[in-house]
Amino acid sequence: MPSEAVPEDPFHQEPVSILRQPKAVWATAGASVVAFMGIGLVDPILPSIAKGLEATPSQVSLLFTSYFLITAVAMLVTGFVSSRIGGRKTLLAGLALVVVFAALSGTSSSVAELVGFRAGWGLGNALFVSTALAVIVGAAAGGSSAAILLYESALGLGMACGPLLGALLGDASWRYPFFGTAALMAIGFVCITAFLREQPRPARRTSLLDPLKALGHGGLASVAASAFFYNYAFFTILAFTPFVLNMTPYKSGAVFFAWGLLLAVFSVLVAPRLQQRFGSLKVLGASLVLLAADLLVLGYGSHTTAIVCTIVSGALIGMNNTVYTELALGVSDAPRPVASAGYNFVRWFAAAAAPYLAPKIEEWSSIHIPFVVAAVASLLGAVVVGVRRSALTHEAEKLEPKHAAEDGVTVFAD
Repeated sequence: MPSEAVPEDPFHQEPVSILRQPKAVWATAGASVVAFMGIGLVDPILPSIAKGLEATPSQVSLLFTSYFLITAVAMLVTGFVSSRIGGRKTLLAGLALVVVFAALSGTSSSVAELVGFRAGWGLGNALFVSTALAVIVGAAAGGSSAAILLYESALGLGMACGPLLGALLGDASWRYPFFGTAALMAIGFVCITAFLREQPRPARRTSLLDPLKALGHGGLASVAASAFFYNYAFFTILAFTPFVLNMTPYKSGAVFFAWGLLLAVFSVLVAPRLQQRFGSLKVLGASLVLLAADLLVLGYGSHTTAIVCTIVSGALIGMNNTVYTELALGVSDAPRPVASAGYNFVRWFAAAAAPYLAPKIEEWSSIHIPFVVAAVASLLGAVVVGVRRSALTHEAEKLEPKHAAEDGVTVFAD
């Protein structure tokens, strides 16, 4: 069926169901689910990997560090690449890299090899995830709000299913989850190839420095700074808690599956309603403070309490993720892909630091202190939101027309 441009009026739009989307959006969202599965995939098998490769917790935590460090740096490259070869080719290149390096991860004979392959995986994931958000925002029916909810739905579902897949396959061998992810991403590659048409490229090519220049906007810099502290807390839970719980892959997978379900529900269903009633900044500030309290209880509570707090943190993380994404895309007048790249460049450094530092802090002090540090980081994120409140206040509808023109994306209906 020939493509048909769908007019978009940011000031007057007919209500569109989030479920009524072009095939291209569903293909991209489906592949995004698998991409996000790769983040939490190793959670329930971290102790198994450490045992299988005779590695310490701090060595195994480098699986996250190498992954997110490369992801952070690659954010400066994603816009440069996609504005030259197009969003579709960039998505496919990212998927291809993930397929290759996820499969290689399953063949690792040492923790050093596995860390290296995870770095290559991170490069592919950066190319895919950052471009997928721009593609979904540009192609989704119902405007940017519907697109962000779709993206957050994919994130939540992926974060929920990742630990479950890791547990189911990892119970037989810690290598199988990596092979499983490679297979699923290969399916995503086929779906993107079949359903996503190449989209018009932006009128102006993105330079390597554009994401850094975008951070010169006070609002975007404030969002990124707050998200930096928040991500340290987030990934302390994701990467360090499995060692604290010290459970079998099945039990750990069940805990993080429940965690991911709450993340998905609160990001898609609860956060938008709370934002409408109280405003984005109040919701974000309160959620960050509650996350800090949850971390303290998690760190000092009993084993059962730690399980409950880990699951509950998914609700708070889900709300935070939605609000941060909307703020990052709407607080400045930079094109969405550029703003997203600059924002992610900053916040992923914290995601790289937390998995490495948390086990080290435990070695230097006690098992409680990594959670205290993470709680302080969450509170610092809330402080940034409070102090920079005026810079974060915006009227997204005024920015929408500029974004629509600069993104250079045509919406296609199948």
